[in-house]
Amino acid sequence: MQERQIEIRPFGPDHLDAAVRLSQEAGWPHRLEDWKVALGLSNGVVAITADDEVVGTTLLTPYKTDCATINMVIVAASMRGRGLGRRLMEAALALADDRPLRLTATSDGLPLYEKLGFCQTGAVVQHQGLVAAVAKPANTEAATKADISAITALDREAFGADRSALIERLADLGEFAIIRHNGKVAAFACLRPFGRGEVVGPVVAPDIEDAKSLLSHFMSRKTGAFLRVDTGAETGLGPWLASHSLVHVGGGITMANPVIKRSNSSTVTTFALANQALG
Repeated sequence: MQERQIEIRPFGPDHLDAAVRLSQEAGWPHRLEDWKVALGLSNGVVAITADDEVVGTTLLTPYKTDCATINMVIVAASMRGRGLGRRLMEAALALADDRPLRLTATSDGLPLYEKLGFCQTGAVVQHQGLVAAVAKPANTEAATKADISAITALDREAFGADRSALIERLADLGEFAIIRHNGKVAAFACLRPFGRGEVVGPVVAPDIEDAKSLLSHFMSRKTGAFLRVDTGAETGLGPWLASHSLVHVGGGITMANPVIKRSNSSTVTTFALANQALG
């Protein structure tokens, strides 16, 4: 099949079932519900053959005008090596409107992203498994709707972008836990259904001990359940997760275009991502 026979079109709801099949072929755990969430927050493109077969996807998730993530970049196995990944990426870049961009790359995708101007900024390590028994911490509590604005502000400080739409969507899908310091929300985590079970993320806290407490808040209720956490390699959280039965099963390479140096004034850190696609 010649490259010109494949058309790049806007990603619409009618492409979701085909997108699920592509992600399953790639070995990704995303359910139809997970794709719907991602598409609802994003713009995107699909690659379609002359026979109306979807053979590639890419989403761009904007966070106001602060930045955007490029994610769900998939090319059907039968179509690889034809330059289709580059065409999908170029179409996604055209949707960015000059926003700074971030993504999490696989080792296979790394050379293409580097050619498109992305630079490595770090690594994500994925931990998952059946939760072992964990004691409920004494310093956490369930968040209420009244806490969402404080959670959004903490997330913006840690991530460096306004992700209010994402936080609102996560509140609809799952639940938040918080830690208060001096009566104010100082740390938070979110639990929601995703993939094979549930995922905890984002987790934003001033230090690793508060991050562990927030994870334990949910793990203490999920003994025997399947849980996933995506954390930055630099956070130091990985060994603790592994010691609590959430084993290291993979990850990705974080990249940015351009690389923007963050100030050191932030009082909080993102200890776990919403997921690798959304940051």
